[in-house]
Amino acid sequence: MADDNDCTDQYGVLLYYKYAQIPNLDHLLTFYESNCSSLGLLGRVRLSSHGVNVTVGGKLSSLERHIESVKADSLFEGTDFKLAACHQPLNDKIAKECGFTSLSVRIVKELVTLSSHPLLKQPDISNAGKHLSAVEFHSVLQNAAKESPEDGLVLLDARNLYETRIGKFHAPNVETLDPQVRQYSDLPSWIDCNHDQFKGKQILMYCTGGIRCEMASAYIRSKGLGFENVFQLFGGLQRYLEQFPDGGFFKGKNFVFDHRISVGSSDANVIGTCLTCGCSFDDYSSRNRCNYCRMLVLVCHSCQNEAAPYVCELCQQQGKAVRMMQLTETGEAETPLPEAEFQNFPLDATFSSQMPQKDDVRSARKLRILCLHGFRQNASGFKGRTASLAKKIKKIADLFFIDAPHELPYIYQPPVLDQHANCTSTSLPSSPPPPLENCKKKFAWFVAPNFDRGGRADWKVADGPFDPLQYQQQTDGCDISLAYLKAVFAQEGPFDGILGFSQGAAMAALVSAQQVKLKGEIDFRFVILCSGFAVHKMEMDCKLIKCPSLHIYGNEHGKDRQIANQASIELASLYDSSSLVTVEHDCGHIIPTRSPYIDVIKDFLIRFLQ
Repeated sequence: MADDNDCTDQYGVLLYYKYAQIPNLDHLLTFYESNCSSLGLLGRVRLSSHGVNVTVGGKLSSLERHIESVKADSLFEGTDFKLAACHQPLNDKIAKECGFTSLSVRIVKELVTLSSHPLLKQPDISNAGKHLSAVEFHSVLQNAAKESPEDGLVLLDARNLYETRIGKFHAPNVETLDPQVRQYSDLPSWIDCNHDQFKGKQILMYCTGGIRCEMASAYIRSKGLGFENVFQLFGGLQRYLEQFPDGGFFKGKNFVFDHRISVGSSDANVIGTCLTCGCSFDDYSSRNRCNYCRMLVLVCHSCQNEAAPYVCELCQQQGKAVRMMQLTETGEAETPLPEAEFQNFPLDATFSSQMPQKDDVRSARKLRILCLHGFRQNASGFKGRTASLAKKIKKIADLFFIDAPHELPYIYQPPVLDQHANCTSTSLPSSPPPPLENCKKKFAWFVAPNFDRGGRADWKVADGPFDPLQYQQQTDGCDISLAYLKAVFAQEGPFDGILGFSQGAAMAALVSAQQVKLKGEIDFRFVILCSGFAVHKMEMDCKLIKCPSLHIYGNEHGKDRQIANQASIELASLYDSSSLVTVEHDCGHIIPTRSPYIDVIKDFLIRFLQ
């Protein structure tokens, strides 16, 4: 061990994690704060009741002392401490982004968030896949390279797309599955949609240091028969590259979440390519990001331009145009920068944000929620009706409003005849409808089967008095609305969730029931259904809807004269109860924003903040 006074003492980075039941979190928090501070260590320490996850940097001698202190606690028996010598952080921007300019010790709910649905339970970590050492892992690949294994063998990369773009395993006769996810929490959805690719096969998983494979392998094994043979690379790519300095079957560089950015072998070929020109490039030090989803992208030095927006390959696949929305102080959209015209669907909806944003389309801290208005409403009217809600959740979420695709005719109720006893019938003085130029257009997500899709330039006499059950007859136009929402998500996404009111809630519910089928076209993490009901209920009855949901509706005496209380209850019953929250109120056909209702709404949203 080097002397503390040795000014030549090398710098290093230490990574380790340990899944174990922590009896006293506060005691462990105090230990890490005291120990790391006294040794001058900087980085991230995450503690939960299930274990610890640590990435810190400092002098090698200090890191070695920290390891000895941790080992003194029997709780950490068997922990794999990954210690690597490296240069000190040279780039302040990267050091700050990676958390190496300060010490952050925090208690969290989960060490790694496997699912983007925070209301769903994490898999049992005790059911994780079997560990294979780097040598054992290499040997399996080596044998497969000589002869195709009879029982089938697949490699599953548990990392994010931007990591796999600069390095991955390539082994002859072995298929490597790259989920191409933006973030780890998207992996379960990919597994659900693609499990046929590895069902009944021998699955070898790997990630950077091993911790992501723990949860992901447990998730796969929880699927039961056909998913038992899951193995994970112990110590991750870091241990593999230490054991095989020439890279072995791994080609390229290993992306790491500290100031080093990436670590290569002695024979690390550049396998990454520039997003713009396609030339060989694998340097993420410029920290360029997609202007839509904020994922890291590779842009070579020649193509880097601070004024140019970048759109990652995933957003390009989803049809997102190269665009940056500019907003005024009132939150209204001004003329956008030049963009590629969207050809698939005519989109002329009114988009508006309740809160002003900067140049980036996606807020890095707040949720983005797409809001769907009710029948015979419009975006601007719904924005006004939800102003109180927007104000109370403004630190959590931004609301975005659009008009539905079906434009409705203007309805005019003529004066009624007044019948006087023992005298002739006389009509009330006629009053013409107001001028069309003074009326705002009204829209719908569903319309009646006999709906006239002709011109909307004139008034239509109402068939009769208001029918509180009219929503039950409006079942047509779903395909048009669905195609319209695909266009909205392609041009203005991503969105974290969808909030629907009345008929808008019925549309949001129908979309959430098809969430797996619509993946890649309409991606979101939750729905908020206010005074909702089910349209095309037969299509939604196949199985419980897994999408996390918040249902807000009037109780039995809630004075909602438009949507029956039982209709909203029946809609809620279609959702998985493990990820469902309900709010019953007595406020009528509105979204209540007073306590205790607003507190439940905030609590639901906060769970989805990154």
